[in-house]
Amino acid sequence: MTEETEIRELVRQRYAESARRLAVSGAGAGSCCGAGGSCGSPSGLEGNVTVDGSVVFGAGLYSDAEAAGAGAAVEASLGCGVPTAVAELHEGETVLDLGSGAGGDVLISARRVGPTGRAIGLDMTTEMLDLARKNAEDAGVGNVEFLHGYLEEIPLPDGSVDVVISNCVINLAADKNVVLAEAARVTRPGGRLAVSDVIADADMDEETRADLAAYTGCIAGALTEGDYRAALARAGWTDVEVRPTHRVHEHAQAAIVRAVRA
Repeated sequence: MTEETEIRELVRQRYAESARRLAVSGAGAGSCCGAGGSCGSPSGLEGNVTVDGSVVFGAGLYSDAEAAGAGAAVEASLGCGVPTAVAELHEGETVLDLGSGAGGDVLISARRVGPTGRAIGLDMTTEMLDLARKNAEDAGVGNVEFLHGYLEEIPLPDGSVDVVISNCVINLAADKNVVLAEAARVTRPGGRLAVSDVIADADMDEETRADLAAYTGCIAGALTEGDYRAALARAGWTDVEVRPTHRVHEHAQAAIVRAVRA
């Protein structure tokens, strides 16, 4: 098994487990950070909040207005931000959510782009796709589609979407360069990227990076801001903006990353 395959399988197992818990409980299943659904003591986090009570992961990041109409799908969020809040979606656009999980950001996007638009969720975890489709049906949202596939091999034609969003998932991929290039391939010229992701501190220690298990916690695989900007440029993205939002680990922080397809 290659390192890339091993990382992918670790992530798939982690999110399949989360989906199964969500399907049974109907409640949040922790965060994307760390074994057992929390970041644990090294990061100063307990569950989805810091020791001072600040929310850093999950549904608590969404305002009531932002989450309106998405119901259980948002409650099941495992992300580190709210990409739909900065994606500036318009009526009639086609939106692709990379690593769509339980479908919360897809349902929000679908309502923003309206009946003439389309929202597509891409996920590699069958259990999450089943949950997302049920959430869409329960919410009565019809202009959505959930696809099985990998971020490195997006099953869509060139230039077929207007906006790519993602919520704390790109950092989990073994090769971010390929993911960002694929995102650029399927986005029309002038289209937009608006993702929430984890950005590693420049001085992250090698012990943390070497901890393969941390890939399922969004930390070890994260790029630094400089590396992220360089990867976006290589992939064909311009007008790059990286705006940190809050710390999610002693060695990393969440950020909004936006760019325009050249």
